Amino acid sequence: MNSKVQLDPASIPSRKDQVSAEEWQLRVDLAAAYRLIALFGWDDLIFTHLSARLPGEEHHFLINPFGMMFDEITASSLVRVDQDGNKLDPNDFDINPAGFTIHSAIHAVRDDATCVMHTHTTAGVAVSAQQEGLLPLSQQSLFPLSNLSYHDYEGVALREDEKARLQADLGSTNFMILRNHGLLTVGSSVADTFLNMFILQRACEIQLQALSGNRPLTPIPDGIVQTIKQQADQVTKGMGGKLAWPGLLRKLDRENPGYAD
Repeated sequence: MNSKVQLDPASIPSRKDQVSAEEWQLRVDLAAAYRLIALFGWDDLIFTHLSARLPGEEHHFLINPFGMMFDEITASSLVRVDQDGNKLDPNDFDINPAGFTIHSAIHAVRDDATCVMHTHTTAGVAVSAQQEGLLPLSQQSLFPLSNLSYHDYEGVALREDEKARLQADLGSTNFMILRNHGLLTVGSSVADTFLNMFILQRACEIQLQALSGNRPLTPIPDGIVQTIKQQADQVTKGMGGKLAWPGLLRKLDRENPGYAD
């Protein structure tokens, strides 16, 4: 696959028999997440990224080829890169270096972050620009608020020195709002990370709708925010994103099959 050749998912040979079963499953899940992001309207043309750490000690990762739309990503089209964003297969398509700057910074310090997702949705960017950030206005907002961090905007993420500040701001949280930029979630699996993004995105959408109503609002008391983590486990029966993931894959199979190619 030459990076100078037009991106065509249909022309990419299957890698199913070239990788381990564990890597193939991760590829399928990550490709599905890309297509779900597009299906829900959270993509930004070819920009923003989802990444996943491959099993093993090599610190290798999967990320999207730069130039391919999210709704056409396949398991075989995902690019394997090292911690510095170098392609491990020279025949793979190129990746976006700005995208991997953010992802590599997080993967480097968060061994629990198997997956990292970053979006530029209208609602996410709008809330990121609001001085107070995410407000406790909905049940959905409580899950991110119990585990949320912020990172100030420093321009397009190309500079190596920003990584340390991004890492420090994220800390041990799984939800981050990138000021004037968008949303970011991490998780121990693709399914968990997608569920985190779904909840954060929905909370931002609700906040914008509530603020547009020009009526007094009723914030949720701080004490309730502090109890939400335990309640989250009860809601998902301790399964996290895995509870909804099979249904999401069935939805994809109906509406945009082919991600597992």
